[in-house]
Amino acid sequence: MREIPAAELTRIVKDLCLKANTGLRPDVLEAVRASLAVETSPTGREVLEQVLQNAELAASEKLPICQDTGYVSVFIQLGQDVWLKGDIAEAINEGVRQAYAEGFLRKSIVARPIFGRENTGDNTPAFINIDLVAGDKVKIIVMPKGGGTENASRLRMLPVSKDADAVKRFVLEMAENAAKSCPPVIVGVGVGGSFDKVGLLAKKALLRPLSDKNPDPQLAAFEGELLTEINNLGIGPAGLGGKVTALGVKIETMPTHIACLPAAIAFNCIAARQAEATI
Repeated sequence: MREIPAAELTRIVKDLCLKANTGLRPDVLEAVRASLAVETSPTGREVLEQVLQNAELAASEKLPICQDTGYVSVFIQLGQDVWLKGDIAEAINEGVRQAYAEGFLRKSIVARPIFGRENTGDNTPAFINIDLVAGDKVKIIVMPKGGGTENASRLRMLPVSKDADAVKRFVLEMAENAAKSCPPVIVGVGVGGSFDKVGLLAKKALLRPLSDKNPDPQLAAFEGELLTEINNLGIGPAGLGGKVTALGVKIETMPTHIACLPAAIAFNCIAARQAEATI
């Protein structure tokens, strides 16, 4: 059994929060550059060029990519042969606390969702998800997510009889919300599980690199089909019209009840903040 002090998470989460908020994902940068060759709208091209300029400035000056530095989702893949000794949640929250203070990142968390909505003042608590996996490693993924894309998210219990067609109609209907999510966006789709699991599936789908192909051939083809149809909506960069509305569509599924077809959609804006480390 490998022992790791939970306090080690504080240092790592702090570093990842700062990195994610000030550096655009390399795969997203590459996709935006490639989109310039596709986008025919002059306004759309100007938006994409500004995205690249903003990313360059943020990286060189260590400034936030976006003023909304989001709530912090932390995804941990915990090896079953590892003992994280100490208070895991507090260690993670301390990392967030330090990063958002030292990086002068906007603090956006309110303690009570109703009756007051007082700001916690340090952007905690983080929203933590832990999956047990084989091995003696710990993988930490930090995804700060802004309020605009979160408000565009949707969940629906679909009719089982319609199957993939129902999922497609739902995704395309909800894709209209991309205009509110600082496009071009990345679209995460969750299908299956239960009411409480399917939203998490959609969020996890957003973690996949844009170049990642779904190992299921049918789902891989479905992802490509949805990406094409979303881009045919004409929403375009910044919602100002054009061909490039989404950079990618990623689908995650899991088993579900015979009477159920839960589906959820989550968006990442063009900032697509994400950083990870393994210990």
